[in-house]
Amino acid sequence: MEEMDVKYLRLLAKQYPTIAKTATEIINLEAIMNLPKGTEHFLSDIHGEYSAFEQVLRNGSGVVKRKIRDIFGAELDDSEINSLSTLIYYPEEKMDLITKEQNDMGAWYRTTLFRLIELCQYVASKYTRSKVRKAMPEDFTYILEELLQENYNDDDKKLYYEEIIQHIISLDRAEEFISALSRLIQQLVVDHLHIVGDVYDRGPYPDKIMDTLMNYHSLDFQWGNHDILWMGAASGSKVCAANVIRISARYLNLDILEDSYGISLRPLALFADAIYQDDPCTYFQPKNEDNIEYSNAEITQIARMHKAIAIIQFKLEGAIIQRHDEFDMKHRLVLDFIDYQNGRIHLKGKNYDLLDTHFPTIDPAQPYQLTSAEQELIDKIIAAFKNCRRLQKHVQFLYAKGSMFLTYNGNLLYHGCIPLHQDGEFMAMELHKKKYTGRALLEQFEMLTREAYVRPAGTKEKKYACDIVWYLWTGAISSLFGKSEMTTFERYFVADKETHTEEKNPYYKLRNEETICKKILVEFGLDPNNGHIINGHTPVKEGKGESPIKADGKMLVIDGGFAKAYHKKTTLAGYTLLFNSYGLQLVSHQPFTNKEDVVKNETDILSTRQVIEMESSRKRVRDTDVGKELNSQAEDLKQLLHAYRIGLLHENH
Repeated sequence: MEEMDVKYLRLLAKQYPTIAKTATEIINLEAIMNLPKGTEHFLSDIHGEYSAFEQVLRNGSGVVKRKIRDIFGAELDDSEINSLSTLIYYPEEKMDLITKEQNDMGAWYRTTLFRLIELCQYVASKYTRSKVRKAMPEDFTYILEELLQENYNDDDKKLYYEEIIQHIISLDRAEEFISALSRLIQQLVVDHLHIVGDVYDRGPYPDKIMDTLMNYHSLDFQWGNHDILWMGAASGSKVCAANVIRISARYLNLDILEDSYGISLRPLALFADAIYQDDPCTYFQPKNEDNIEYSNAEITQIARMHKAIAIIQFKLEGAIIQRHDEFDMKHRLVLDFIDYQNGRIHLKGKNYDLLDTHFPTIDPAQPYQLTSAEQELIDKIIAAFKNCRRLQKHVQFLYAKGSMFLTYNGNLLYHGCIPLHQDGEFMAMELHKKKYTGRALLEQFEMLTREAYVRPAGTKEKKYACDIVWYLWTGAISSLFGKSEMTTFERYFVADKETHTEEKNPYYKLRNEETICKKILVEFGLDPNNGHIINGHTPVKEGKGESPIKADGKMLVIDGGFAKAYHKKTTLAGYTLLFNSYGLQLVSHQPFTNKEDVVKNETDILSTRQVIEMESSRKRVRDTDVGKELNSQAEDLKQLLHAYRIGLLHENH
């Protein structure tokens, strides 16, 4: 045995100092590896829609209700199953209603507690006692441990268990205990959560989603293009912050900045009122998709703020393009193409009339130069983003749990795309004067995204990394954007929709081909025959016949459109994916109403489940990435056991 191996075993022996303890841990690990694989839950493109997200998270994309049917399908009718399901989703809210309707709460508590305990036993059966114990709420750990080991057929203990239930009720702890059981069931039905990008923008409550995720028991996060924008803003990128504010203004969602994160937009409002006071800002009127009531004065001010920050954004973007020839984005120096005297713009060989010709802060000789007032404003905005503790806490969580891509249990997860040429070859991007493609490119993007956050302000490394973060939002070879260009300027200023076209990367056509998907899987070190790609970013237009299942099941696109803005295009309210010990199941969801409707009318989200792939034999923990780690640990412990037995190491009793 080599010297390094002996040193390692000596370190391991400090944790397992005897043959007995070493053998016990080997037995424990081997047993765990033979348990069924836990359920993975995949969500993508939540876009601030907290209510729908919360419902899907609480019902486990229908897993909770399915488990209830497994146990009580022959005993309860659909109405009773719906009632029990709703209680588990929202225990406090549902019990508030039930207490007003029930005449005999004692009998209801008793029946409900026995049902919840039986259900909890069922969903806990695939885990070790230790894991279940760790999931239990501290106040009820002892009682739950006792009840979850209950055997109704054991006459010796039947009275003991019934007395526990009776005393929970008589001591006025039933409601708290029901809430604790409900949350434990929610946690046990899903072992691990994957968020495949885009919590931010569009919807009103990404902050609430982030708070929920930060308290979730086990998850990972693949960054989306909208997330990266907020991460860039929190890192100190002025252009990312300008984009964040512009999008929030466009969708009447400034409350997320001011109310949720406490970022004051008063400096922007004062600046906009001063510069654009006589400008109707007609083409910057915000989209009011939820028909929220605003006064004319409020809408007018938001339109001015919208235009002011958009112009600042275009200037900041132009400056980045000018200092990065390798971005190959000279065609996006749109302020250079304007004929300011005649109110026209020259784009791709054609001249177009501008819808809006009022540019009081643009110097045609130096169109990308910020005025002193604009510079002062953007500096204040960046200070507000960087000093917002809540935002920084959320972004730090995204960095801690997130990545540009993830390989997990044989599957490849990423939000946007793998940039490809028409012939299916990987596109190359120059970073730090070296070209990267495929997996290496995404790894470099991730490293630079992290540098943007941690590098000291004012350093060239920080500036470069922040420029890359912006490129990830809008660049042609960005794995998060996936289009030839972002025609934001044209959508505001040019009527001809021909100029609005953003050509998708060939990836989005090629991902329908099984050979391409297998090539991508191989690039990321996965088995092309058994692996799958889990992709978000582009809403699946099911209403137009598009399928989320592509390349004979190798590619699964799970953005069905959580955001209300996409519902007309998709006719759905999102796809989610489940991967349990039996296989892969795609779940499509109809639009969510609201929590009150679910609690009162027990409506839930109408979901349709489609089996994608069934396992020939049930997957065990041994077959997962965690199982590989446990197997490695077991092999190391077997080496330690061998070292004890041959006398190479001595036990320390």
